[in-house]
This record gives sequence, C-alpha cells and structure tokens, in this order.
Amino acid sequence: MTLGGIDIIVLTATLMAASTPVLLAATGELIAEKAGVLNLGVEGMMIMGAMAGFAVAVTTGSPVAGFLAGAVAGALMALLFAVLTQVLLSNQTATGLALTLFGLGLSALFGKGYEGVRPPSTGKVPFGPLADIPVIGPVLFSHDWVVYASLILVAVTWAFLRFTRAGLILRAVGESHDAAHALGYRVIAVRIAALAFGGALAGLGGAYLSLVRVPQWTEGMTAGAGWIALAIVVFASWRAERVLIGAYLFGGITALQLQLQAAGYAIPVHLLSMAPYVITIVVLVILSAIHRRGAQAAPADLGRSFHASA
Repeated sequence: MTLGGIDIIVLTATLMAASTPVLLAATGELIAEKAGVLNLGVEGMMIMGAMAGFAVAVTTGSPVAGFLAGAVAGALMALLFAVLTQVLLSNQTATGLALTLFGLGLSALFGKGYEGVRPPSTGKVPFGPLADIPVIGPVLFSHDWVVYASLILVAVTWAFLRFTRAGLILRAVGESHDAAHALGYRVIAVRIAALAFGGALAGLGGAYLSLVRVPQWTEGMTAGAGWIALAIVVFASWRAERVLIGAYLFGGITALQLQLQAAGYAIPVHLLSMAPYVITIVVLVILSAIHRRGAQAAPADLGRSFHASA
C-alpha cells in the first residue's frame, strides 16, 4: 500500500517505534508535573539513560539489563534534582536546565569508550501467525516489548490519575500543596516519588534510543527529544491519553521525513530533519491561541516550591 512512493504500512509501523522514546519521557514528565514539579532536565535524564543503558547492555550482553540500567540512571538524575529543588529549595527552572547540561557533559565523558560499538539486539515479541495478518500484522504485531510496555504505561498512568486514591493525592499536591499538607499528606515525599518515576521513564526512553532506534552510542544523540517530551505534556493539556496522541504525532512526522528521504523527494535533508521540531512548535502556538481564554489546564502549583513552615 503506497501513496506518492511512500509505503503507508511501513510508515505506520515505523512511527510507533519512533514515538516510543518521547512517549516514555512525556509520560514520566506528566506525573512529575501533575505533582506540581517542573523538571526541565528531561533531556539530561534521557541522555544519561541512553549512555548507561548502552554501556550495561554492551558489557553484560543483555538488552534487558541495559534498559533497567537506563531507568536507574534516569531515576538517580531525577533524585538529584529532587534533593536540590524539594529539600534545598533551589529554583526549579534553573536547576532543570543545569541538570540537562550536567547530563549532556557526564554522558559524553563516560560514553567515549563506547563509540563505534554495536549493542546486543532487542528482539521483537513473537506473535506467531498474528504477525502475518495483512496490514494489521506489520503495524501492530511487529515490535519489541518496549513499544508495548510504553502503551501499557500510558494506560496505567491514565487509570492511576483518574481512578486511584494515590492519583487523587498526587493531583491534590499539584493543585495546592498547602491544602494537601493541611490534610496531612506528605507533599515532599509525593513529589520525590513522582520525580523518581518520571526520571526512570525518561532514562528508559533514552536507553531505547541507544539500544533500538539508532542503535549505537553517539554524543548528544537525544537531539532535543527531552524538550519535545516537555512540549508534548503541554500539547496534551496534562492528560495522559493526549500524551499518546502528541507523541505519535511527533513520531509520525519523524517517520515521514525518513520515508520522504528514502523515496528520493527533492527536499533538502536539513528541512526534513527540522520538520518534526518546527511542526511541534507550530502546534503549540496554535493550541496556545485557541485556549488563551480557556480554563488553566496546568496544575495550579506547578513550579512552586513548598516549605512546611510557610
């Protein structure tokens, strides 16, 4: 099934894999921001996850160990951010930017020895005859386990925020940390847990980049994926189901520009490479204009520091 020289089935299947890193990172950041914490260090957490995941996978020969290491590295970076912003009460915006710079520098330092190395392969989930179904098989049943895990995580996040008491507490902390504290909830503990979860997903997304999407280690290989994840949370109006739509929109544009290059369209490669980022900015501007007079979608206490004695 082709349209203008582009295989639609391949495009659809590719966009799912292309979307997975930003989908994981955006889902984690959604939880952090729902708790009222603005973590601009997603890029730093992703690149550390990419480096740690790649290094462990190459050393052990196990991609699963690599993914776990990536998640741990991202969580540790997030906990560093949590200590600085939630315990020492440093500025969240400045600390997040510093975390990104720290992650980019540290990953470049430790990743030097892994350049030019191939990681162990991450196999696809064996669906048997389902993978041979025309159209549906290649699109839905030809991916690795991380792609399906990312979809499950979105569903679990949506249900957690909507139906569970813990999700209600998390949202209460993000909407009014003073009221939540007055009710006896441990605001700092909730926010640290939310940050650790977000960091783990960002690290997992970074590991997916270096172990599956590329797969190799290259300095700065996240190439702005963390910033796109932050933009997707805003695009989604802080709703889990819309995070999926936003990530797949970005992944679809990314896959399309690769397909256009492969089809030989006479479009400068630099324009194609920048297209996903430009379109993300355009969509955010349009949404901002549409909702300018609407209700505030962001958590009311997003980015505000909490101190129990305040």
